[in-house]
Amino acid sequence: MLVNAKEMLDKAKAGHYAVGHFNINNLEWTKSILLTAEEEKSPVILGVSEGAGKYMAGFLVVAEMVKAMDKSLGITVPVALHLDHGTYDGCKKCVEAGFTSIMFDGSSLPIDENIEKTKELVELAHKMGMSIEAEVGAIGGEEDGVIGMGECADPDECKRIADLGIDFLAAGIGNIHGVYPENWKGLQFDVLAKIQEKVGAMPLVLHGGTGIPDDMIKKAIDLGVSKINVNTECQLVFAAATREYIEAGKDKAGKGFDPRKLLAPGAEAIKAKVKEKIELFGSNGKA
Repeated sequence: MLVNAKEMLDKAKAGHYAVGHFNINNLEWTKSILLTAEEEKSPVILGVSEGAGKYMAGFLVVAEMVKAMDKSLGITVPVALHLDHGTYDGCKKCVEAGFTSIMFDGSSLPIDENIEKTKELVELAHKMGMSIEAEVGAIGGEEDGVIGMGECADPDECKRIADLGIDFLAAGIGNIHGVYPENWKGLQFDVLAKIQEKVGAMPLVLHGGTGIPDDMIKKAIDLGVSKINVNTECQLVFAAATREYIEAGKDKAGKGFDPRKLLAPGAEAIKAKVKEKIELFGSNGKA
């Protein structure tokens, strides 16, 4: 059931749990995540970066695939199709393609320009019945060519963005994309608490969910995080399961090289990881 993400995240905020945002990279990713969300009776957000959208032949192809798969698999839980770290132009393209939610990442821009562009996109998204996420501060590391140094967000700037009418806010609190280094200092909960105080009921978003210890995830949810993004972890388990299958020589037995067999272990690994995260975030049974 394709919907925008506002209602599911407002419910998560009120219920003190978080909805998982899982990036999709192809058909296998999409199918695995949808089936697991249905099994867990959990709302879910399918995230699409601009690079992944290009890889899958464009946002229109992605939107049509997700809509058709949602229907053909008989998915009954709420599903949002969401642009991840979108540019200004990318957001407009996803509006045209039929996404149900967008994220405008203006965090690298001067705050006044971020506000100006966010305000315009809020009006466009809401006119089309879509939800919109904005970002303040930088998520560390690199994802899809977007590089950040991990600067924590300014709580006052967060309030300025929140007051534009966005539906949820990504705020840098020391989180990074990719694998966390051994010397990582952890999430800055004092900054998160100040941001929460400024934005009130606004659901907050934690990017870079891969590798954050479970106790930090739970504390972040207690402090107002209602959406948690996971991508790298699914990529890692998919790669490991595929490698194990090939190194065991299973691709050479019978028709083990058939993509439907070759990719099956990776798809199952994604399902297991998504199930684990849904239960950690507390969204199971909340559809």
